[in-house]
Amino acid sequence: MPRCPTMLRILCLVSCALLIPSRADPGALMKLGMEFMNKAVKDAMDESQILEKMAAMANQQGSGVKPIKGMTGMKVKDVRPPIITLDFLPEVGIFQCVSTQITITGKSFIGGTMEITVVVNITANNRLSQDEATGLPTFHSEGCQIILVSVKTNLPSNMLPKVVNKFLDSTLQKVLPGLMCPAIDTVLEFVNQKWTHLMDPRPVGEAGSIKYVLSGTPTTTAKYIEVDFNPVVQREDGDTIDLPEDGAAITILEDYPDGSSQLVLSATFVAAEFTLLQKSFDVDIKGKTIGKLPPHTTKTVARFVPRVGKAYRKPVPLMTQIRINKPPKVIMKPDKSELHLHGTIEMFAVSPKSGPSSMFVLETHFILDIQYSLSEDKVNMVTSMDKLLDLSVASSSIGSFKVKKLKKFLTSLLQEAYVPIINGALEVGFPLPAFLDMKYGQSELAIKENALVVDLRKP
Repeated sequence: MPRCPTMLRILCLVSCALLIPSRADPGALMKLGMEFMNKAVKDAMDESQILEKMAAMANQQGSGVKPIKGMTGMKVKDVRPPIITLDFLPEVGIFQCVSTQITITGKSFIGGTMEITVVVNITANNRLSQDEATGLPTFHSEGCQIILVSVKTNLPSNMLPKVVNKFLDSTLQKVLPGLMCPAIDTVLEFVNQKWTHLMDPRPVGEAGSIKYVLSGTPTTTAKYIEVDFNPVVQREDGDTIDLPEDGAAITILEDYPDGSSQLVLSATFVAAEFTLLQKSFDVDIKGKTIGKLPPHTTKTVARFVPRVGKAYRKPVPLMTQIRINKPPKVIMKPDKSELHLHGTIEMFAVSPKSGPSSMFVLETHFILDIQYSLSEDKVNMVTSMDKLLDLSVASSSIGSFKVKKLKKFLTSLLQEAYVPIINGALEVGFPLPAFLDMKYGQSELAIKENALVVDLRKP
């Protein structure tokens, strides 16, 4: 069975320039290549079983399909699995060609049973737009045509005069569009349904939700479909976390193989998701034993701050209170991602009789390394302590002291006591867009400049 003519595809791409847009606004975008779209359309074709349904419809009386003159009792006997060919049409959508073979049987006007085997190409432009009512991407077909590739019968050619062959050709050209063009529309309906939940709010634990809102009509280039998002990061109380306008631009990555697909998340967007969880980053560290650290008491701190030993002659338990008072910032460079946290570390001596008493408050800026992984519908994160950058005394009830000596101790305390709590809060994961039945578990992650890139793999 021949494939769709190459010339048709070439003509559709003439005069179309490759666009490589750069996004000035922070957010997210998808680049859907041909491998991904081929799989999506094939899945829709299989799920819809549209050609089989069309054949069954043609066999029903009163189906509205016109009979072929000269044949009675016409039935569609067989429909071969289609060969689907897609090409991108810049600024339009997708050119689609479906090649299939159909066998029609019936009683011949010259007596006996006649079989007509028809090889056809169904072609159409699938225009990609944004639905006004839902805001979702949507395909609809335009200019559906039936190209009759060949017609064969079970009768010797000398029994069919040329005039009859021509007659069959012209008749089939009139009948087939009504029979086959609806197949394209039905397949696109299945594809469109797979965008349905794209902009549904996706929960981030109990902290709030992420909503992937389209920033405009998807753009088609000669190599991919680009879908841009202005994600809405919303707290549980309804407040929206604004993405900073000075976020670094997302640039479409061109160093991936032709046909591949990516989801790109800006560092600014990821930072907004961390901000959604910021309340859970406020921690009170209590307890005498913390990992492999020395006892969490005033005696331990007195090694680094002698004034603590003078104020508390007998060791008493400590409570270390960490508060993050600025929105978290995420910095991404190739193969490395950092979470910058600004806040305060306040240490309390906890007297069994009088309760907590603040000894000092430190202004701090520290960095956690972030490692990312993928599940079926989320990005998962785990952090580790990188470095304590800034540390200064904001206030002290025990007098002045040199804070530098505390750095190593506090770095170990953050790693042993604080990081596990942060990782526990991050177990909720950050939801990814739900589209075209995408499961992210088989995809791959890469950290690029200012962006987290998911190399999409459709199972």
